[in-house]
Amino acid sequence: MHKKMLVTVAAVALSTTLFAQTKPEDTEVWEPVPAVVTPGKINTDAPSDAIVLFDGKTLDQWVSVKDPSQPAAWKVSGGILTVDKNTGNIQTKRSFTNYQLHIEWRVPKNITGTGQGRGNSGLFLASTGPGDDGYELQVLDNYNNKTYVNGQAGSIYKQTAPLVNANKKPGEWQTYDVIWTAPKFNSDGSVQSPARVTVLFNGVLVQNNVALQGPTKYIGKASYEKPHGACPIKLQAHGDKSEPLSFRNIWIREL
Repeated sequence: MHKKMLVTVAAVALSTTLFAQTKPEDTEVWEPVPAVVTPGKINTDAPSDAIVLFDGKTLDQWVSVKDPSQPAAWKVSGGILTVDKNTGNIQTKRSFTNYQLHIEWRVPKNITGTGQGRGNSGLFLASTGPGDDGYELQVLDNYNNKTYVNGQAGSIYKQTAPLVNANKKPGEWQTYDVIWTAPKFNSDGSVQSPARVTVLFNGVLVQNNVALQGPTKYIGKASYEKPHGACPIKLQAHGDKSEPLSFRNIWIREL
């Protein structure tokens, strides 16, 4: 077969494959399953140059995603922030570019459900706007809960599985420590350098300076479809039926 014809056939095959991705399952990866490790104790105190995003008392640093002119309406009690699925997602008032972020989260001890329906939430490392949620670091109970590996806790959802499974038991506090490097774009909107992320999950490295393919997509491959600058950070009120998650001790250092 002629070389040009081979190239054309390959291009058509690739195009057909991309357009065939019309179901959520098309981008679910189940193997290899990350090994299980036991996390040790870590230091969680905010350093002196950190911006405290949640101090256990108020949600002054957060607003509603549905209407950013309105305050966030999740529940604050006993130093803990609990998801309220009725009021929807929340995001920071401020926008950030490059940063170090610390956040602690807890799945209820009596959690029920399986797979993605077991304590599902998400930390969006840069919330890029309506119709394009941003870059999601998955929050989920995967202590003894099988799901597709690029959708388990510690994954960059539907992109990169965690290096290991560092989940603690339901009812115990978990921690994410994140180093986020925002993407850069050329004047024509093309990508100059992709977003990169490093994540420690309960003190264990699970994402090692990973280059991202673009903002999260539930269906189809992630891609950079529009340039953006500094963005808020978002917490997700997922629509599953499991008990709501809680967060505490959220702080950030701009880099």
